[in-house]
Amino acid sequence: MHHFIVSALGLCAASAWAQSSTVDVTTESPIARAGVLANIGPDGSKSSGAYPGVVIASPSTTNPDYLYTWVRDSSLVFKELIDQYTSCQDTALRTLIDNFVMAEANLQQVPNPSGTVSTGGLGEPKFNIDESAFTGPWGRPQRDGPALRSTAVITYANWLIANGNFSYVISTLWPMIQLDLDYVANNWNQTTFDLWEEVDSSSFFTTAVQHRALRQGAALANAIGRKSVVSRYTTQAQNILCFLQSYWNPSPGYVTANTGGGRSGIDANTVLASIHTFDVDAGCDATTFQPCSDKALSNLKTYVDSFRRIYSINFGIPANQAVATGRYPEDVYQGGNPWYLTTFAVAEQLYDALIVWQAQGYIQVTSTSLGFFQQFNPSLTIGVYASSSSIYTSLISAIRSFADGFVATAAKYTPSDGRLSEQYSRFNGNPLSAVDLTWSYASTLTAFTARAGQTSASWGALGLTVSSSCLTSDMATVSVQFNVGATTVLGENIYLTGSVGALSNWDTSTAILMSSSSYPTWSTTVNLPANIGIEYKYIRIKNGAVTWESDPNNAFTTVASAVQTLNDSWR
Repeated sequence: MHHFIVSALGLCAASAWAQSSTVDVTTESPIARAGVLANIGPDGSKSSGAYPGVVIASPSTTNPDYLYTWVRDSSLVFKELIDQYTSCQDTALRTLIDNFVMAEANLQQVPNPSGTVSTGGLGEPKFNIDESAFTGPWGRPQRDGPALRSTAVITYANWLIANGNFSYVISTLWPMIQLDLDYVANNWNQTTFDLWEEVDSSSFFTTAVQHRALRQGAALANAIGRKSVVSRYTTQAQNILCFLQSYWNPSPGYVTANTGGGRSGIDANTVLASIHTFDVDAGCDATTFQPCSDKALSNLKTYVDSFRRIYSINFGIPANQAVATGRYPEDVYQGGNPWYLTTFAVAEQLYDALIVWQAQGYIQVTSTSLGFFQQFNPSLTIGVYASSSSIYTSLISAIRSFADGFVATAAKYTPSDGRLSEQYSRFNGNPLSAVDLTWSYASTLTAFTARAGQTSASWGALGLTVSSSCLTSDMATVSVQFNVGATTVLGENIYLTGSVGALSNWDTSTAILMSSSSYPTWSTTVNLPANIGIEYKYIRIKNGAVTWESDPNNAFTTVASAVQTLNDSWR
């Protein structure tokens, strides 16, 4: 067990499987930093064979084999290192950053199964550590990589410009940034495998980071005189921002992570999106799902609570205290366990929220966020609570303790040497899956940075709005009639559910009851977004018992016509 002392309250508990070691955050930080650096070529102690600036996901080569470099992971890791360097926290990182730029510029040009640099190859998710293409079967394309890479490099470019170095930005950085931004602008509305590489649909995390990248890219282009692309990037960013709103489900009060996949949509994807698009200047803006926004807080509660009853290590923990969290409640990968990086992400969102509340001097509680805040004050009501009030003071204290609890949870299940794997067991907390996961270490560093009150530079989220009609005018709907032939017994009804909010996001408790007026054909008509892929199934419900149709899911693509009709038979 590895204690991170996160407050004077002693939130860390004992562990039965490893010797206790008590250290504070300042002791764990260098362990995490060393863990990151060990996995970066060519000199990292665990990255033998990796080219300069290439980040290996993990030195693990069997069950699972992670000795590859992922564009997403590498970009998130170097965004953190670039933040450390540009904020003068670690001035020894310059060579590593320049190596990363060189490595990624090389990878952009490598032909791969997704295509060439001009035919879709930028959507390729991973490469061999010698910068050659990985040609095996994989979930491709993954369209978050170019957005995250451009965001990391833009952060570096902005710092260089502020320090008078325009030439390197224009000659070296801008060409690779523009390749990524053009890819985002051209492909943001195409389906993508999500960041867990499992679901091919539209993904909230991908959409959110694509929006950020184009906003930052437009600002950089303007600053260096590349004005010809500014309008296009800005226009597409606004279209993406409009689309981003469609993931929100007001009735259950959470963000559906993916438009497909046959799951609830409750997913760490949404928490990671909030922290990786945090802009301290944007306040608690809900349009960009800022960490302290009412939508992001409601979503966070739904996400955290979904793990309270499915992980044994969470049993018995009170409903308002921190627990171990994983990718999504239906996860079965490597046993479907908590992940260090997702548990740290919850803490980081809460720390980010605390930064903004304390800067603005008040907390606003809305009908959307009321459930989140009532965890800490059950009698709380909707309203604005100024920093001078006792309620504000008590909420800040309680939420900080709540956030610290997630760090303490990760610490409880960290070995005494501080090394972080990908997962820890849902049954006893033992480390599992890939060892020394670079992203686990990076998530520790970003959470600790947020806890210290430090933030990255603004990316332009302040004041962004979408028109009230954007989802109806820019995202046309189509009326779809679903018909299914199904014989039933007395008291049994047929319901419809599927992969989008209008089809209840696979939630059987809110599935759509179909009409039996033309029995044995059951029917219902639903308005759905046009021009997107949708999955769906019919279910039988009798006395609360649910029976699903057999696999696979039904699937179709909506079209921009007046009515679509689907005729099915129960499987």
